[in-house]
Amino acid sequence: MGDAEALVLDEPKRLARRAFTMPEVGEDDGILRVEACGLCGTDHEQWSGHIAAAYPYIPGHEIVGVVDQVGPAAAERWGVQVGDRVAVEVFMSCRTCPACEAGEYRRCQRHGVRHFYGFISSEEAPGLWGGYATHLYLHPDALLLPIPAGLDPAVATAFNPLGAGIRWGVTVPRLEAGEVVAVLGPGIRGLSVAAAAKAAGAAFVLMTGLGPRDAPRLELASSFGVDLAVDVATTDPVRALRQAGYRGADVVVDVTAKAPAAFAQAVKLAGTGARVVLAGTRGAGSGAPGFEPDHIVYKELTVHGTLGVDYPAYQEALQLLASGRFPFAELPRETVGLGGAPDLIARLAGEAPGDVPVHGVVAPGR
Repeated sequence: MGDAEALVLDEPKRLARRAFTMPEVGEDDGILRVEACGLCGTDHEQWSGHIAAAYPYIPGHEIVGVVDQVGPAAAERWGVQVGDRVAVEVFMSCRTCPACEAGEYRRCQRHGVRHFYGFISSEEAPGLWGGYATHLYLHPDALLLPIPAGLDPAVATAFNPLGAGIRWGVTVPRLEAGEVVAVLGPGIRGLSVAAAAKAAGAAFVLMTGLGPRDAPRLELASSFGVDLAVDVATTDPVRALRQAGYRGADVVVDVTAKAPAAFAQAVKLAGTGARVVLAGTRGAGSGAPGFEPDHIVYKELTVHGTLGVDYPAYQEALQLLASGRFPFAELPRETVGLGGAPDLIARLAGEAPGDVPVHGVVAPGR
């Protein structure tokens, strides 16, 4: 077979195009032809160096593509054949260690939370470990999800943020029908949390954003289940929630990026006995300006930190995407080839001029 093409992050802010020899497929592995890879905060934090590695690697972890080659044992285990369109779970699972057997495969003893697609050294054979590439190596421990028929690959990459929305906004806080939810951050993950909460029966969803950059996203919010969108640059969200008839939220989900003060606001928005979910990483030394620990005590709050998603949430996300209940297909989306990826990621990081789409996608075949 010919070579695969990929972008390797050699050092912060430097994505270099490289060719990789296509690996030989055995009984128990495979190769994916990557059609689309969604971008999120992790991507631009990797690019900028806020999430650092001591080795070069191919980023990209929201991966959708077509099975190009597959060994017979792998085909049987994954339930796929050549030509099937699938999504790739970020984390891998040995399926046998205690963590994997308990369903907590992010803590897999073989792979763990630092050996996942989009963050594995390109010097580890066969090198094709990320979505910024024409092809991806499907390790025997990979987890694949079938894509519903008719779902566009670029739209299908939203399985990752919507899966996060389901886990962070519903599963982890154990959201019950009729409860009030506050979502901090109107990016694709915030919109996904709102949609997931409303689909699960939330009675009222408030969403916050900050300033002109977030204004267009807050305008989209009502289509994703948000009942009240608030620009915290001009409006106190706690007061706005009370004026809407609620003394506090039952569930607060903070999915903000580069906004460490948001956690203090999350605690203020929480009602007595509420659950506060802090989702995703904030970067070392970000702190939490304005945070008063006593408020957690006075309100008897439960605070959950959550890093990733899981297979059941992804399955539910793909079905919700396919249903068309929420307009993920109509999100402001920019899709670029490998050549356009560095500029798009720099714009998402706020370090290059130009528009910032709600949903960025790399389509390596372009």
